[in-house]
This record gives sequence, structure tokens and C-alpha cells, in this order.
Amino acid sequence: MFWVRFLVLALLSQAGVTQTSSSPTHASAPPNPTEEQPPLNTGSLSFPWSHLRLPENIVPLHYHLLLHPNLTILSYIGTVRLELQVQNNTNWVVLHSKGLRITTATVLDQNLAHLSDQVLPVLHNPTHEQVAIFSPRVLTGGQKYFLLLEFGAELGEGFYGFYRSTYRTSTGETRTLASTHFEPTSARMAFPCFDEPSFKANYSISIRRSPAHTALSNMPVTVVLDDGLMEDRFAVSVRMSSYLVAFIVCDFRSVSATTASGVKVSVYAAPEKWEQTHYALKAAVKLLEFYEKYFNINYPLPKQDLVAIPGFQSGAMENWGLITFRETSLLYDPTTSSASDRLWVTKVIAHELAHQWFGNLVTMKWWNDIWLNEGFATYMEYISVDTTYPKLRVEDYLLDTCFVAIGRDSLNSSRPISSVAESPTQIKEMFDTVSYNKGACVLHMLRHYLTDQVFQIGIMRYLRRYSYSNARNQDLWDSLANYITLQDQQSDHYKQHLDLTTMMNTWTLQTGVPLVTVARQGSRLVLKQERFLRTTHPSDPAWPSLYLWHIPLTYRTDTSTSIHRHLMTTLTDSVEVGEEVGWVKVNVDMAGYYLVHYDGPGWDDLIQLLKDNHTALSFMDRTHLIHNAFQLTTAGRLSLDKALDLIGYLRSESHTVPLLQGLAYLEAFYRMVERMDIPDVTQNLSTYILWYFRGVIDRQTWSDKGSVSERRLRSELLSLACHLGDLPCLEQAQRSFTHWLDSNSTLSLPADVTETVYSVGAQEDSGWASLLHIYTLSLSETHKHKILSALASSRDTNKLHRLLELGLEGEVIRTQDLDSLIVMVARNPRGHHLAWSYVQKYWSTLVDKFQLGSFSIRNIIIGTTGQFFSTEELTEVRVFFESIHEQASQLRVTQVAMDNIQKNILWLQRNLGTLRSWLDQQID
Repeated sequence: MFWVRFLVLALLSQAGVTQTSSSPTHASAPPNPTEEQPPLNTGSLSFPWSHLRLPENIVPLHYHLLLHPNLTILSYIGTVRLELQVQNNTNWVVLHSKGLRITTATVLDQNLAHLSDQVLPVLHNPTHEQVAIFSPRVLTGGQKYFLLLEFGAELGEGFYGFYRSTYRTSTGETRTLASTHFEPTSARMAFPCFDEPSFKANYSISIRRSPAHTALSNMPVTVVLDDGLMEDRFAVSVRMSSYLVAFIVCDFRSVSATTASGVKVSVYAAPEKWEQTHYALKAAVKLLEFYEKYFNINYPLPKQDLVAIPGFQSGAMENWGLITFRETSLLYDPTTSSASDRLWVTKVIAHELAHQWFGNLVTMKWWNDIWLNEGFATYMEYISVDTTYPKLRVEDYLLDTCFVAIGRDSLNSSRPISSVAESPTQIKEMFDTVSYNKGACVLHMLRHYLTDQVFQIGIMRYLRRYSYSNARNQDLWDSLANYITLQDQQSDHYKQHLDLTTMMNTWTLQTGVPLVTVARQGSRLVLKQERFLRTTHPSDPAWPSLYLWHIPLTYRTDTSTSIHRHLMTTLTDSVEVGEEVGWVKVNVDMAGYYLVHYDGPGWDDLIQLLKDNHTALSFMDRTHLIHNAFQLTTAGRLSLDKALDLIGYLRSESHTVPLLQGLAYLEAFYRMVERMDIPDVTQNLSTYILWYFRGVIDRQTWSDKGSVSERRLRSELLSLACHLGDLPCLEQAQRSFTHWLDSNSTLSLPADVTETVYSVGAQEDSGWASLLHIYTLSLSETHKHKILSALASSRDTNKLHRLLELGLEGEVIRTQDLDSLIVMVARNPRGHHLAWSYVQKYWSTLVDKFQLGSFSIRNIIIGTTGQFFSTEELTEVRVFFESIHEQASQLRVTQVAMDNIQKNILWLQRNLGTLRSWLDQQID
């Protein structure tokens, strides 16, 4: 208790400047106040609050937080003095706490005088992760008070709260650091707090540490005290939500630069990885400057740190002023990182810096609207990187983002962008494809609909209006619509479209993605919209009429270069195109979030167009057609041979994106029949792919030369060729692997083909063992990821089993990489049942490591069950979910997994015979 008392005295001695905050609103009423109490009989007290969300009767204004982590005994103690604004009379303070030992609770008036001489009881409600402190004197509405809490806890073993992490130096020494990750509901695991996004407050943070370490937090250090231990006192923060608070104690090195507006940007990493920080620094400075200009709002903090954490579950976390990253998302080593790796690092930095405005400056009111954070940050990746790093060709990846969203949205188990989420598990599941990808694609559609200028100025108004506050869906629509009303309302563009709320509610409050069916009738284009599903449709006959979107349609024809626009607000509609029109392409460049089916001869016209003159359509339009055609075959709306005929032009395709899109479907079919052990189709499909794409395969060089697009094509094409057993590819990969091993791994392989070379080398016992050894020594996490992928490609199930064991142990293979490893093994035809068995056997252990509802758990479930194509496997998965019903019932992802398997089964029933026949014809 000595250190706790010392911390209390230190905290009370610090002067705090209070900045007031506005009150959050909640649906529920506060606990009823009581009168002055006699001496406490704590046994008579019961927890005063029964809701998951906190009452609104008390609002935090300012946290004075003092922490002392001990990296030797792996625990910490702390005190927090909360300045509170009481809204209504009450005897109770209810706030969040999880896994903390609260040893003392004291309530003080605004003059720091004790309200009671008695020891105040602290009641716990572990189910709701809440504590309640009882004051025998009534806390009076309209007054300010201080709540002083002393607490302690172990540094966590997982990836949430205030947790410990380690890294190993090149000499084999293990070093420990302590870091935080609070989003969405884990600040309560580090210190008692009002852990909901609407409870914004200021934070004064102090951290005690040894002289060998550095302490970092959201704000710069203002005072450093030294009395054997160091105490860093950080500047008072801006008003922010609890999930954005962050602090780190480590021994990292940094590299720094200053933006044009004077913001100091620093990138931190483990000392031996310092050389890998320079690209991130350059990118962060450039992107931060871009956002200040784009939003016309200066970044509000004096510094921005970016820190590579050795043990980190997600890709990155946007803590205000102290962004934390997985090492693969921040560090860039030119000798081992590919062009795709560089793009990934740039996009993740762009995403997290966008959050400093979308999410930090303006925060969603509640987690049901997390897409306002994540959808915007995802979309801003593309806007910012396209401007700052045009050579990275980030626009080539936007379609993929939307295709992934459609894949999820075309299942019965999808959800609206804005969905109910109350429990921590439900909230974690909101960080999914719908919030990120669909949110971004809907914003892309809205930007094209409103024009770039209206969109940009509208979001500037939104950010200014709700700075340091919270917002809902409606607030965004109002900000955009209010700007539109200031424009020329006589304009044809705006006259029809001012009801933005009604339009956008059809995209954010409604589940699914629309399918627009197009049919020519004379001079008119007849349109019909419905929800697109790749699984079986509900039996309810009224189902088709339950869904209606306001769709901003665009289309092109062969008679004009103009893009025609039409807002479709009814289930059926039509537009005039003229008798002379030959072909029509709807959803130009896939600016809209919807699929298109061409009835009658429409698909045949487009197939012929691609054969005769594919450049009449943009590369995005060509990619969109390929995607839509194969999605429709999965849904049973288009025959597979028609979709395969559509990609028959690809020998003439010179653009990477449509070429890889068509190839991706053929590869997916190959891996499916290979996994199911259908030898005739497997062999014929392999033969066809290698024959049809022979020319483009032979043109690839085993180097890192060329544009980003050319390097991406090389990487993916050679990987597939070797997987299909292409002899020239295998021989070259084996030669490169042998040379690399003979050089004692000092020879630098071309980064774009490294993983392919390793995967071929890993098929031999000696090569596999050598790679595993090098994996343990490598200081580049990006390089290690490539090695791990190669190790998981082995056809030896004993080796795959050993990898899974190493992942579970968490020493050689870090726990943060375990979910990726399981999915890698599951994608191996020899490993999919092994991986699923592993998940069933160690389910409880996996949940303990990653938390229910986390991305890692969802990745494991989808990644393993997504490899199943039979009713027997569907039954096995259903039985397992029933055996863990208490947990599975809390997860939406379990239904997504079952829908995926049902979709796979339907695909086989609908298309396997057609694929076999089509291949037989091609081979003949």
C-alpha cells in the first residue's frame, strides 16, 4: 500500500485546470437519489443500476490519472481523481471497471474536502463491467465533485486494456513493454472510467517509470520528475472519449519530423527496427498535411506519434496523438517488403490519420454508428493516398473494397450499416466488413452523386459543427443537405434530390445490396430493383417488396461518351435511351453500390463488345462486369458458361485489375475442386489456366522492376503458376531458393516473389526446417509473415500440426499471428480439416486469448468454415455451434459462417456440372 498512498498524495498535489464539457444524453433515467444516510450498513446496499449503459446523472469533466507500471512483476498501481458534474441529486456514482482492484474510494467537494469520514463502499456488477460508489451525503444536482479512486491490476496477457508485450533482440534477450488498446470497451480494464464514447472529458496523465524506459501518452510531456524513479507529466488533453486515451512504457527509438503547420511527427519502434521507420515518417507527414488542407481544419494537437507494437491484435488504433500499429502495418524494409507491403503501410497510416478528424474530433454518439468513424477512414484512405502517392495506384483497390462488402451483404446474415449494439461482444462485432467496406463504398457513391466539391464542403461543415462532440447518422445528412440548400436550387441536379436523409436511410438503415435488372424494350430501358442474395431466398412471398433503395443510377451507351444519371426510387422504373443504342453499361465505373443483371441479349451484347473492342469500356467497368457476372452465377441468375465466356477476352487485357479479377475466379474454382478432391476438374482447370494465360505468365520476370501494378500482377501470377504445378515456374523458384539458402540467407530475393520462392522451397523437409529457423531470427515482421505463409503451404500434415502447436504456445509464433496461421492452414487442401479440428479442440483457449466478438475470433471462424462445401460439413459446424450455444448465440459471425457454407453448397449444385462440361469443351 506504500506506493498507492504515495500516488494519492502526488495526485492530490497536482493542480488541475478544469475544462467543462456538455452532457451526454442516454435513454435511461438515473438512479433515484436518497436522503442523508446513517452509519453505513454495507450489507443492506444493492447495486443501484441494472442497464448495460451508464446513467446520465453524472458527467465526467476531467480525469487526473497517475499510473505506476512495474515491468518486472508485470503489474501496476494507480489513482484517478475524476472531476464530475452532477446533473440530478444522487447518492451513487456508477462507472465502468473490469478486472481492477479498487482499494479506496473517496468523494470530495469542489474544494477537495472529504464529504464523509466513513470508508465508502464499492459495489461491483461484473456482468455489466460496472462499479458503484455510495456517498452517505447526497451529491447535489448542478454541483461539481471529485471522485478519488485507488486501484491496481496485473498488466494484461492479451491485447486489450493496459497489457504487456515482449520482443526479442538479435542477441536473444527478451524485453518487456506495456501498452494500451482501449477501443471499443477496454479503457475500463486500465482505470475506472465512464467508458462510453459520448462521455468526453479532458485527461491529465502522469506515469512513473524507470530511467531505462520512455513513457508516451496522447499529449507531450511537460514535466519530468526524478527521485530514483522518473515521473512524466503530460499536458492536459483535448476533450476526447475514453477509448482514445493511450499510454506506453517502452525502450523504443524514434525518428521525427515537423509538418508545415508545426506538428511534430514521430515514429517509434524497437531499437533494432529503427531503420524500418523512415518510410512511415515521410508518409505520415505528407498525409497529415493533406488532411489539414482537405478538411480545412488544423490538426489540434502539438504532436503525433506512431508506434509499432510487437504484440498487437488489430492493424492499428487511432489513439489521439499516439497511434499504435502492428509492426507489419507501420514498418517498411525496402529489402524484404514488396510493392503491396508498401501500399498497405501507406493505406493504414492514411486510415489512422483520417481518424484524427473522423472519430477523434467528431465521434459517433454510440457504437451503432461506428461506420461514421470506420467507413469514413476507409474511404479517406483512397482519397488521400491517390493524391499524395499517385504511383501507388490505390484506386485499383477501391473496387476490391466494394466487392468484399457485397460478398458479405449478399448473405441472409448481413446487417444494416447502422445496427443495434449494446453488449461489449456486440460492439466488437460492429468492427466488420459492413462498417468498413460497405461504409466506404456508400460514401463513394454519395460523393459521386453530390459531386466532389459538395461532398468535401459538406463534411467540412459536419466536422466543424460537431468538433469535440458526438454525432449521429442524421447529423451527417443534415450537414450535407444544408450545404446543398445554399447552392442554386434551380439546378436540375439538386431539384430532384434534396431529400438526402430519405435516400441515405435506405443505405444505412436497411440490410443488403440491391440488384438492378435491366431489360431493353424498344427505346426504353426497363429497370427493376430487388435485394441480391447468393443464398436461398426467404419463403415469404412478400419478401421482394420489403426492400427498396433510392439508387443513383448511372449508365453509358455506345452512342455517347456522356454519363447519364437517374435516381431510381421505386421497385420498377424506366429511362429513355433511344432506338439506335446497341449496348448499355449500367453503374459506370461502379460508382454505385449495386449489382446489375442484363436481361435478354444484354449480356451477349457486352460479351461481344469485350471481344471486339474491350477498351470501349474503362478498366473499372470491365472489372465490374466480371464481378457481377460471377456473382450472378453463384445466385443462380446467370449460367456459369456465360460468365466464363465473358472473360474469354482476357488474353487481350492489358490492365492488371480486370485481368486479376477474372483470374481470381478461376483460381477460386481451382482451389475449391482441389480441396474437394475432384481430380478430373482439377486437372482440366489447371491445364486450361496455364494454357490460356501462358503468354502473360511467360512475360513475368523474377524481379522487383516495373510499376506497382506490374509488380502486383507478377506477384500474384507467379504464385498461382507455381501452385498449379507449372514446371518453368517451379524450376525457377527452386533455383532461387537454393541460391538463397546457399548464401546463408544473405542474398536478397526480389520482394515481390519471395513468398512464392519460399512456398516452393518449403515443400522439402530441409527447406521447411531452414525457413522455420530463419523465421525465429528475422527482425522484419513482414518478412516473417511471408515465411509463415510458406511454412503453412506444406503438404505434410505433421508439419502443419507442428505450426499450430507453435502458434498455441505463443513463443516462436506470436499469439497475435495465431488467427492468421489458422486461416493459412485452413486454406491448404491438406489442412482445412486439421485447422477446423484445432478450432473445436482449443475453442475456449482461443476465446481467452482474443476475446469473444473480436476480429481474430471472427477471422478464425470464417477462415476455417469458409473452406466447406458439403451438407455433412455444414451439419458438423452447426453441431459445434450448438455445443457452445452460450457464446455462439452472442455472435452474428456464426450465422455468417453457416450462410457461407450454404452458399458454397448451392454453388456446387448449380455450377459444378457446367464447369466440367465447359472445361471439357475447352480442352478438346
